[in-house]
Amino acid sequence: MSDEGRFGQYGGSFIPEILFNSQQDLLSAYREAMVDPEFKAEMLAQMQQYSGRPTPLTPCPNLSQQLGGAQIYLKREDLNHSGAHKMNNVIGQGLLAKRMGKKRVIAETGAGQHGVASALVSARLGLECTVYMGAHDIERQYPNVFWMKQLGATVVPVTTGAATLKDALDEAMRDWSSSFNDTHYLIGTSCGCAPYPEMVAGFQSIIGEEVFSQAPEVLGRQPDKIYACVGGGSNACGIFLPYKGTTTELVGVEAGGIGDGVGEHAMRFNTDQARFGIAQGYATEFLQDEQGQLLPTQSISAGLDYVGVSPILADMVKRNELRMTAARDEAVLDAFKRLATTEGIIAALESSHAVAAAIAEAPKLSRDEKLVVNLSGRGDKDLFNIASALKDAPFNDFLADYLAREKQA
Repeated sequence: MSDEGRFGQYGGSFIPEILFNSQQDLLSAYREAMVDPEFKAEMLAQMQQYSGRPTPLTPCPNLSQQLGGAQIYLKREDLNHSGAHKMNNVIGQGLLAKRMGKKRVIAETGAGQHGVASALVSARLGLECTVYMGAHDIERQYPNVFWMKQLGATVVPVTTGAATLKDALDEAMRDWSSSFNDTHYLIGTSCGCAPYPEMVAGFQSIIGEEVFSQAPEVLGRQPDKIYACVGGGSNACGIFLPYKGTTTELVGVEAGGIGDGVGEHAMRFNTDQARFGIAQGYATEFLQDEQGQLLPTQSISAGLDYVGVSPILADMVKRNELRMTAARDEAVLDAFKRLATTEGIIAALESSHAVAAAIAEAPKLSRDEKLVVNLSGRGDKDLFNIASALKDAPFNDFLADYLAREKQA
């Protein structure tokens, strides 16, 4: 990142003047913390003792044999406390907020995993927590909403716009603009104004650092390709950045949704609907029309249903350091089922996009090639979404009976 918070033409800080001093304080505090051995030691201790790091690198022999091509391995971020990679970032930012003397954190969330992680860390560190979440996402991810509330967080439904992640981020920014004196905005992905892209990616880079050290023993060498789903981009940055400049090919997988039309997907690359633009505090590739109005998005996974993308990843694509592909909803569901039935692993729908891309490409590759998929989260949170998509009648009958019994109780 440049001193202005830019990654090539992307990034920067495009924020209201009222936030300038707070943003500069955060930038200074982050830079100071990252050269403080005591802060880094405390962060690593929390990641190990509270979240459960390091996470394993797991071979998938059954799936690999079924596909008949390259060998597939999973980086098991689903085994973190809270079930996702989100814990890496919230531990870092939570400790930073305490270091700065903040009493409250606010967060935005799509799939709800960042909201749960923020609520968990806030409870552990004694911070007040408010989470903004799109009303549409609340409907399809309500188990996470329930747990946020049990952890003591205030969950604010956002009904403006499409009522998804983009709109939740807008509302969180409005809150921060009026509460920055005692509040830290705990952004969940590597987007937003500086230093958030660098900071979130930095805290998440423990993923790729672990893979780099684990691969020689588990794979016998470094992987030929690494796959990660891409919404905002935190899990992708986390596993990709330690591999920049190596011979390992990096593959990002976006939400292909149900088609290529406007509002049918969330692809910022390999589409003519994305353009360079400035919104939500930073510059990147946004899905937008010719007048600069942000376009609607669609994905079976709430966590990938975002209109922009990390400026770090946008710059990597520009430099040909990262290949972007996409997976349709149908392929994502198939990947979810195949991983569950062959390996006994229940992946989040977001992560299943990366699994789908590996499944599509592995049969075309040599058996000697080694592929690593960042399994960024587990699928417990997606129970209702998956049951609905698979049209599971017994599950629907169970819900109807359960609700009927609750009414009678």
